[in-house]
Amino acid sequence: MKLTPRDAPGYFNRPEADRTGILIYGADGMRVALRRQQVVKALVGPQGEEEMRLTRIAAADLRRDPAMLADAIKATGFFPGPRVVHVEDAGEAMADPILNAVGDWAPGDAQVVITAGTLKATSKLRKFFEGHRNAWAIGIYDDPPSRAEIEGMLTDAGLKNLDDAAMRDLTALAQVLDPGDFRQTVEKLALYKFDDPVPLRGEDIAAVAPTSTDADIDDVLNVVAEARAAEIGPVMRRLTAQGVQAVTLCIGAMRHFRTLYAVASAPGGPSEGINRLRPPVFGPRRDRILRQAQGWGASRLEDALALLTDTDLALRSAGRTAPDMALVERALIRLAMMSARR
Repeated sequence: MKLTPRDAPGYFNRPEADRTGILIYGADGMRVALRRQQVVKALVGPQGEEEMRLTRIAAADLRRDPAMLADAIKATGFFPGPRVVHVEDAGEAMADPILNAVGDWAPGDAQVVITAGTLKATSKLRKFFEGHRNAWAIGIYDDPPSRAEIEGMLTDAGLKNLDDAAMRDLTALAQVLDPGDFRQTVEKLALYKFDDPVPLRGEDIAAVAPTSTDADIDDVLNVVAEARAAEIGPVMRRLTAQGVQAVTLCIGAMRHFRTLYAVASAPGGPSEGINRLRPPVFGPRRDRILRQAQGWGASRLEDALALLTDTDLALRSAGRTAPDMALVERALIRLAMMSARR
């Protein structure tokens, strides 16, 4: 039988122990693995593997010994409780031994969990599980987790005390992170807030969320956007000593001011624009970007982007005479002076 995407989250949390099995397939191996981990844990419990009630069979091993799956399904466990046999990385080459073993399943046998990559609609495995009266088949696609799924992750991690703004930030973060990275972020949050009675806030999410932004480049860009021209020189010297290239700094500045422009020019105003940023920003950095965008305004941010575009073209010009870093520093000072005139 087919398991619909709407019903899948509930089933993964509370699978039926008397089913023959389930086929979980999809192009994203991480998403498939997370769902498999979820359903197996719900079936055998946290001690299932230690109590030898979980048997793992690799596709290569099943190819060498086609009877391995049938033997594992019928085997008697040493400990009481439900048993699961997991076949990983299954494909059409293993369809016949899987179908034969699952076809002989009887009540009391181990439940079979099959994981596979992309399967066509004509796949033997798909057609068998989709047509089976006591088994399920579900395709896992690249859809971000729903709010209900996020709430389930938070509950599993012990995070129950959070405000609406934090939930909004987590939902936005889930749209841009890979499932594994998002789950790790939730686990980090659980450790970060362990035994902390204060509700989870955006600042906490910002402290643990993965980021690719260079903090030192952020420093000089904030100095520029906040019209602190006198501080540009010392920060630039530090960046130069660290080996930061002028082109890198110019690209970072363009990215930062494009972000400010996206916030300032949003149809609903900056307060709406900050919520639409992808990837999302959190905590103090969110407040800072919002203040900067509101202070500059869309019109002057267009002028700032034009100045940065001219600087980028000058850096790429073969006929320039000024050093690269001097060109960028002059542009940043002009931007800071432009901001000071608001």
